Amino acid sequence: MDKPLIVGVDGSDPSLLALDWAVDKAAAYGVPLRVVHASRWEWYEGHTPSFDINRSSVQVLSEHIVASAVERARSRAPSVQVTGEVLPEDPSYALVRVGAEAGAVVVGSRGHGELAELLLGSVSLSVASRSTVPVVVVRGEAKSVTGGFRTVVLGVDDARESARAVEFAFQEALTAHASLTVLHAWRCPAREVPELPMADHEDHQDRAEEQVELAVREAMTAHPEVTVRRRAVEGHARTELLDAAREADLLVVGARRRQGHVGMQLGPVNHALLHHAACPVAVVPHG
Repeated sequence: MDKPLIVGVDGSDPSLLALDWAVDKAAAYGVPLRVVHASRWEWYEGHTPSFDINRSSVQVLSEHIVASAVERARSRAPSVQVTGEVLPEDPSYALVRVGAEAGAVVVGSRGHGELAELLLGSVSLSVASRSTVPVVVVRGEAKSVTGGFRTVVLGVDDARESARAVEFAFQEALTAHASLTVLHAWRCPAREVPELPMADHEDHQDRAEEQVELAVREAMTAHPEVTVRRRAVEGHARTELLDAAREADLLVVGARRRQGHVGMQLGPVNHALLHHAACPVAVVPHG
């Protein structure tokens, strides 16, 4: 990664966790960090705006959030070039817009205004659904967030569409001095339809292993220093990836977006991972 990282902050604990993660990544990659706060963040996250809102007070609060975040980042990693800015825009729109020229956008799992029972904030989900660059949603326990497992997990589906996610995962593993587990989950009708021959199961396994091999062949040649474990397993992708994420520092998946009546949407597997994974999740657009 040779472009700046962008992190969205709103002063909440999840956004500060995302800030710390982004600072560490910027230091590891040797790239600048851009701290962004959208001044309408709390309105977007569920607060009802009042006609009596003092705009200057909102501006002062926004500037304080950014200044505190920049100071925290500089204290954590003095070598990182850190800048901060307040944008008077819808937060998801702002992060997608400014993120277009970044190496990645980093967000927390929830903002100030999220209801306690929600697993993923509306801003985080919106950015992950629409960004043209990788988006990392920082979530999980301390050991995962701080790189304690020294393992990156990459979920691959169609090898033909996985190139960007594969390269991102290899770069993350290389920079973090971590091993890489490449996982492809598949389902076999023979397990559910007894009339089908078991040879069909073997064919599925062979094709799954070929998908994994095809997806990572070039990257393994380019990055021989990364230790790679390839796994083709029978099961639901959601279940297998969530299980693998329990002992990972980062889960990387590609984004095959679909156009719906409410705009771009992520598929059900990525939705589940963003809501339930036990470690940070990187969503990398297919390209």
